[in-house]
Amino acid sequence: MREFLRGAGFLLGGFGWWRRRPGAMALGLVPAAIVGLVLIGALTALGFALPGLTSAVTPFAEGWVPFWRDFLRFGIGAAAFGGTLVLAVVSFTALTLIVGEPFYERIWRRVEADLGGPVPDADYPFWRSVVDGLSLVGRGILVALLAGAIGLIPVVGGLLGFIMGVLLTGWLLVDELSSRSLAARGLTRDERRGILRSHRLRALGFGVATQLFFLVPFGAVVVMPVAVAGSTALGRSMLDADAERPLS
Repeated sequence: MREFLRGAGFLLGGFGWWRRRPGAMALGLVPAAIVGLVLIGALTALGFALPGLTSAVTPFAEGWVPFWRDFLRFGIGAAAFGGTLVLAVVSFTALTLIVGEPFYERIWRRVEADLGGPVPDADYPFWRSVVDGLSLVGRGILVALLAGAIGLIPVVGGLLGFIMGVLLTGWLLVDELSSRSLAARGLTRDERRGILRSHRLRALGFGVATQLFFLVPFGAVVVMPVAVAGSTALGRSMLDADAERPLS
């Protein structure tokens, strides 16, 4: 639990970069706001359309007792919206990092410089960020389907689906957010994920904290540059811990 909370602390520490680098952090709000408004509009439209959609997919329930008919349709609607919300969070991160690549590169490089030591400069081409973003969306779809399926479990499904969605999405978020600064050190995707796995609780604490902030209305827009700064410091902490670990 200590490592989990320590990981969450890196996200909270990211807010401190507003004081140190306000210009770079403010620029990071621009792509987040654009993508966020588009996704919020899509979720709002889905919310208004859900009653009709749930009725359309459950015509067999028309003759049921009203309580059970409405209970079934509410469960399907909640599962569908919950799964879509998980997908929206993952898509928001992927799309925002792609659209705002120059802005977020500036943030993580400033953080690296302020933390001391040479700033990594291995090439991270734009096409790689697109591929990584599409990979994140693909894995996010799987998580959304899983969370939605769990949400169909009677009584406890909604809570279990929410918890599972937060944990799995948190892991996806920390994987994607930390990739820029780690890849700039010449680390491959497998090597980056190996570092995250060796510090699983710390990484998961950061990812879950980020996901919970993202669920707050407009929280994703405000927290996105903070998450980039925090993930850079998180990546440095994991690399430093591995460097200090004695060889077996």
